[in-house]
Amino acid sequence: MRQTPGAAAQAVGLYGRLIWRWEHRLHQRAGDRVVRPFEWGLEWLGLNDPAELSAYAGRAVEASDEFFRYAPVSDYQFDGQWLRFSSPLPSRYPENNLVHARYFPARKAGGRAVLVLPQWNADEQGHMGLCRLLNAFGLSALRLSMPYHDRRKPPETERADYAVSASVGRTVHANRQAVMDARAALDWLAARGYQRLGVLGTSLGSCIAFIAAVHDPRVRAGVFNHVSTYFADVVWRGLSTEHVRAGLEGHVALDDLRRFWAPISPASFVDRLATRTAQVGPLRTLIVRARYDLSFPPDLASRFIGMLRERGLPCREMRLPCGHYTTGVNPFKWMDGLGMCRFLARNL
Repeated sequence: MRQTPGAAAQAVGLYGRLIWRWEHRLHQRAGDRVVRPFEWGLEWLGLNDPAELSAYAGRAVEASDEFFRYAPVSDYQFDGQWLRFSSPLPSRYPENNLVHARYFPARKAGGRAVLVLPQWNADEQGHMGLCRLLNAFGLSALRLSMPYHDRRKPPETERADYAVSASVGRTVHANRQAVMDARAALDWLAARGYQRLGVLGTSLGSCIAFIAAVHDPRVRAGVFNHVSTYFADVVWRGLSTEHVRAGLEGHVALDDLRRFWAPISPASFVDRLATRTAQVGPLRTLIVRARYDLSFPPDLASRFIGMLRERGLPCREMRLPCGHYTTGVNPFKWMDGLGMCRFLARNL
């Protein structure tokens, strides 16, 4: 377990140290983490040599509209509660290629709906309560199962390891798939008559939600619950991803990994958001950050907020007096949930 620096521990005071200890206890509850071997995963990107990765990533960011372009889904199936459809970006795993989403209609939504993207390793019940809380605020919700999660997990996995892993190429593919799945889910909501669309993403889901919102002008408001600059920095520094870093170390440097994973990093698309704002108007944005977060280090959230404000992009901030894991327990989950729902109700 990576130790918290003594100077930093002193800086946060007694309360902060208590939260950090709580974070570590919650983190240790999951005893099924596996350090998987490093792989370049070039086959996931159609590449032949690791030397091609930098150029591939640069092209993807530069031409991101094309990178996240997808063919319209034609096989939506809805049983009144669950939505299912084929992922626009299939993988080699049949289970992962069928997208599942739970629909929570509000009685009087008034054309307003929120796409909800849960955190990494969320189980099938994750964020169901948040969707019902959105309903209480008059907002319909569609909760998406992310790639390699719950019903989409290949049988050989216990966790959503293939969504974030020591395979460089598969991680890019998985999160590119997540962005396309999210946009296809927005298509379904729009087809049902919802014209005021929002996104709410948590942790890994916040990364996907931000990239989807930047590339989809229909999204009016976004809540990004725990956010960072670059995908690689969270994996390298975060408590939740220590086992992923263990598979990467010795094979790839952080600077290189940051570049390779730029196409799935929010910081890569801040300028794209500025362009979108000039073309279709502002994305009403709420950034939620936790003061004692050991998984999404607070300085990374600060840098991301600074990037938005430097470009004059509207951004509200909500700080929680807890950490990453403790956001999901009382009383912090109510602070978080109510704050996010209020923002969306006022801005959709």
